[in-house]
Amino acid sequence: MNDSTPAPVHAAADDVSLSIEGVTRTFGTTRAVDDVSIRVRRGEFVTLLGPSGCGKTTLLNLIAGFLALETGEIFIDGQPISGLAPHERNIGVVFQNYALFPHMTVADNVGFGLRMRGVSKAETARRVQEALEMVRLPQMGDRRPRQLSGGQQQRIALARALVIHPQLILLDEPFSAIDKNLRAEMQVELKRIQRQIGITTIFVTHDQSEALSLSDRIAVMAQGRVQQLSEPTELYRRPANSFVASFIGEINRLVCERRDEADCAVLCAGDVRLRLPLSRAIGSGTQATLYVRPEALRAVEAGTPEANFGAGRVEAQVYQGTHVDLIVQGDNGWLLRIREPGFEALERHPVGSRVGVHAELAEAHVFQPGAA
Repeated sequence: MNDSTPAPVHAAADDVSLSIEGVTRTFGTTRAVDDVSIRVRRGEFVTLLGPSGCGKTTLLNLIAGFLALETGEIFIDGQPISGLAPHERNIGVVFQNYALFPHMTVADNVGFGLRMRGVSKAETARRVQEALEMVRLPQMGDRRPRQLSGGQQQRIALARALVIHPQLILLDEPFSAIDKNLRAEMQVELKRIQRQIGITTIFVTHDQSEALSLSDRIAVMAQGRVQQLSEPTELYRRPANSFVASFIGEINRLVCERRDEADCAVLCAGDVRLRLPLSRAIGSGTQATLYVRPEALRAVEAGTPEANFGAGRVEAQVYQGTHVDLIVQGDNGWLLRIREPGFEALERHPVGSRVGVHAELAEAHVFQPGAA
């Protein structure tokens, strides 16, 4: 499911910074990028998210000019760029491994792109210092990359990409080489810098939590196509298809029988009957899969009207600090993960106890088996 129809080349809107129109790239018989169209607003932070092999890095390389287009076109500020070499595109790139020159000082690394563009020594020195101050490493100019921590190297790579004053910055999984705690710190830092300078940013990752926390919008990719392009909350709460529902966050996938009535879909599993608006039930037919997130379920007293999802036995507890996940084997055959906030559920619903299950059906979705 791609974004809406891209704006015509001759009528690029003032707020559209990057326009990708009908782009395709194949390797042998594999379509790594398959007719992708995306428009990115000026100053927007858009993440390309998906599993390995989905096409996200290939798309990034097409934007950067490291790979050639087969069909389609890419525009920056309304101007086509497919005929330009990478260094002519005025794009900053931060690679996964940072790609810092080990024999150069930090200042020389940051200023490399300016020297290649013939910027004067005085102007280069000024802009390098400005970039180092932006990433909060103003005293590191004389050091070598090997003298820096992983997080510091990541900041220097970012400074080098920004110092040329690019129209667009591309980041290819820049946090994958640093540990979890530092990664969280660098995510905050990256967002601060991006907001401060207002630069249009394309970010590639397979880490969904990273994408959800950083992005203005996320393009979920699979098999070379954009499955959904939405704001993080929309993506999480209203997935466009079963792939997006399964890929973003944890979710219960429950096979059921389906019968459509005038204004709703009736889902049946054992003695459980659920009525969902047709707007939350994609496709039609007698077989369906119900998708519902663990936090949309809660344990209640078995046998009460509130237990609209039936009842079952607590098979396991998974303590996660801020919440407890109850693994419940339902009487109707469903195996459910229920997320209870806090830790009181450890005592309230011990392993072996029976519980009823209540579902917030406004947060549930129905897709046909195999629907992508």
